[in-house]
Amino acid sequence: METMQSKTKAIKTDVPARMDRLPWSRWHWLVVISLGITWILDGLEVTIVGSIASVLSKPQTLHLSTVEASGAGTVYLIGAVLGALVFGRMTDQLGRKKLFMITLLVYLSATIATAFSFNFYWFAACRFITGTGIGGEYAAINSAIDELIPARARGWTDLVINSTWWIGTAFGAAMTGVLLNPNLFPINVGWRLSFALGAVLGLAVLLVRRYVPESPRWLMMHGHFEEADKVVAEIEHEVRRERGGKPLPEPEGAIYIRPRGAIGFGEIAKTMVRLYPKRTILGLSLMAAQAFFYNAIFFTYALVLTTFFHLPAESVPLYQIPFAIGNVIGPLTIGRLFDTIGRRKMISFTYIISGILLAITSWLFAQGMLNVVTITICWSIIFFFASTGSSSAYLTVSEVFPLEMRAMVIALFYAIGTGVGGAFAPFIFGLLIQTNQPVILSYGYYAGALFMAAAGVVAIFFGVDAERKSLESIAKPFSQADDEEGPQTAQAS
Repeated sequence: METMQSKTKAIKTDVPARMDRLPWSRWHWLVVISLGITWILDGLEVTIVGSIASVLSKPQTLHLSTVEASGAGTVYLIGAVLGALVFGRMTDQLGRKKLFMITLLVYLSATIATAFSFNFYWFAACRFITGTGIGGEYAAINSAIDELIPARARGWTDLVINSTWWIGTAFGAAMTGVLLNPNLFPINVGWRLSFALGAVLGLAVLLVRRYVPESPRWLMMHGHFEEADKVVAEIEHEVRRERGGKPLPEPEGAIYIRPRGAIGFGEIAKTMVRLYPKRTILGLSLMAAQAFFYNAIFFTYALVLTTFFHLPAESVPLYQIPFAIGNVIGPLTIGRLFDTIGRRKMISFTYIISGILLAITSWLFAQGMLNVVTITICWSIIFFFASTGSSSAYLTVSEVFPLEMRAMVIALFYAIGTGVGGAFAPFIFGLLIQTNQPVILSYGYYAGALFMAAAGVVAIFFGVDAERKSLESIAKPFSQADDEEGPQTAQAS
């Protein structure tokens, strides 16, 4: 391994400019597919658990109570919170690539073990460990994506990748629709196969990820200038070859870097509270609101359909597929506006409109004016906007803080936001559903609507206009010097 560069001399580098000026290529698609699969796996996991919630309550399976079935979602999220914090710190210290390989292995192991559950405690323990792997993925993957994708396409790419969660949802819904069919598989076998097939998908992704390099920006900030230059040169060679040998655009600008090594928790806290207080409030608001909004509704989606609309458990996946499609189409269609109209306007719009639509739907539900088809249509419309807004929360926290603390900041926001807004939502909504009273359940939905709209208002005032800007210009790295001999300071904006 290369030794850390002397702290008395800054090194001039154009690595960020070279990465940002690259034309879109097959190499970028490799990054999108191999790293974006994280959200497909997470969506798959959540869908499987949601779909089998009613199945696991049967005596022939694990015989879980309603609270235990919905509580498994809470256990999963608690694991994700702890995993994000532990693996997030390691991602900043050891590198993006090492951690997005390790976290995927954790996920794979725990998912396979889940298929062999024999009681609630084993099932919950496996859900917890699976959550730690997925939580660690969020920090490692979001960091890598932002640092590898050109600035002009970073917003749309990040939103679309995060929205692939719903591809996993659709796949999980279709898969469980078959595997939970008692005419095809015994009731105590189908749900186990659901987890086993999820592990097979994860294993395939693990093989593809070997070809994604370490982030050149991370290498540069840790003093590995030669390795960073080599990685960028290899990427440039691939892109140039794809373009038939045509020259690449010239990089614009260079920066001076004086590597500092690991950033301590004290400095991270100081940066968030003193240097970027508005960005911190913004990140917490967006993450907490979307966590409550999603986790409250989707983790108990199957229970709502079976309890209030008396839908057979094996039919639930059919109603999850259109719901998932609406979530994917949103970022694909309006996601590009985050790079043109801008972050602030689009984030506030998607959050506020999601809250308003949920409030209207909640009222209709409480009045008994919806059936299983119309409520599915309402959810699909709501989450067309909410999916884009939710993805923008991850985009925001991953691009508005210095590179040296990026993964840890993502982990912190994810942990706090999920802990405050989402970890206990499935459990709480499980209790509301047990009352069998639509009016009482609607109160929980009203709370979700209020949280989303309030976060949208915060974005109006505290949003960061980060569209089409380099990461280094949005938040100056700690390691960046003003010139060859200048001081290394982070500057708020």
